[in-house]
Amino acid sequence: MLMSKSLTQTNAIAPSHSIRNGFALFSMFFGAGNVIFPLIIGQTVKGNLFFSLCGLMLTAIIVPFSGVISISLFEGNYQNYFRRVGAFPGFMIILLLFALIGPFGGIPRLIGLSYSSLKVYIPSLKLLIFSAVSCVVILVFSIRKKNILKILGLVLTPILLISLCVIIVKGTFFSAPGLHHGASLKPLKAFFYGIKEGYNTMDLLASFFFASMVYKKIRSQSHTGEPKSMMINMLKASVIGAFLLALVYVGFSYVAATYCQELSTVSSDQYLGKIGQIVLGKHAGIIVCLTIIMSCLTTAIALSSLCADFLCDLFKERKPSYPLSLLIVLVLTWGVSTLEFSGIVRLLNPVLQICYPSLLAITILNIFYKVYGFKHIKIPVFIIFVIMLITAFL
Repeated sequence: MLMSKSLTQTNAIAPSHSIRNGFALFSMFFGAGNVIFPLIIGQTVKGNLFFSLCGLMLTAIIVPFSGVISISLFEGNYQNYFRRVGAFPGFMIILLLFALIGPFGGIPRLIGLSYSSLKVYIPSLKLLIFSAVSCVVILVFSIRKKNILKILGLVLTPILLISLCVIIVKGTFFSAPGLHHGASLKPLKAFFYGIKEGYNTMDLLASFFFASMVYKKIRSQSHTGEPKSMMINMLKASVIGAFLLALVYVGFSYVAATYCQELSTVSSDQYLGKIGQIVLGKHAGIIVCLTIIMSCLTTAIALSSLCADFLCDLFKERKPSYPLSLLIVLVLTWGVSTLEFSGIVRLLNPVLQICYPSLLAITILNIFYKVYGFKHIKIPVFIIFVIMLITAFL
């Protein structure tokens, strides 16, 4: 009896670790897409916000955290995960994903949103200089990659959550002009609009690699590393991370719907800075804005570290150093970031339209494989990819 109790205790990790891991997942997912697209939904949909939020929760919460769980079923090994579609196709998918979440998509988009938000307060700010400084900051912190999860889960997330709560609570209850009840979209269109904007967060793409990072961290925290216990701990972290993201989505969408008239005068990538300015005033608003920019850059640090590790593994015969790989990633990032936020979004949209459904199919079929023993994956994924490719060019 005592031995059984002892085993149970060693298989579980401390509740504080679960909370910290959940905070880390939230902070990693809370990037450029997670900030801007709920705001766009609130400003666009207005009165039918509930239906759009249902669509957003489907593609920006359920879908990416399905990716987290499915990778966890493969013990955090994304190579084995994608190898099920074939060795070469699996490698090409991994290469494409790292390009999209890294220097050709995710990281420049984070820098672009940070720049646009700060430009509300500093109109003379130059994109080239801001991007260069951001890349240097990312380089400095990414070199010390062992501390990334600690910084995310223990330091930044509590500050970030407080800042977000201040904007949402004050904007909703203390200074709001009242929710705009006129609906610009019908309920069904609002629902599908939420689905589309949820896709644009690109969170499914990042979930495979974020989950791998957190899974390895949980394994180091666990005494035994027993698979069932690991899955339970990943589920705990996922529930915490998903709950926090859902709160932010609802709050930000509601605040944007409330101030939809004021936001109509600025571009979508400046919504965050504008809301901070309206709700908190210029001085307090810039402090909160800087906190969220820190969050974007911290997510960029995590992504840069992942991409640099991938480059090291990809060219391991030539043995490139981690700092050199990191430098290559950030030079490419700087170049793409000069397109600005809107240009990067336009660049990513057709690629996401083609690839996202296939990645979702891989996620679902891999879960079925681990849970029910369902082995078919290559033909369904290929058919979906071909259909989306044809649709994109029609």
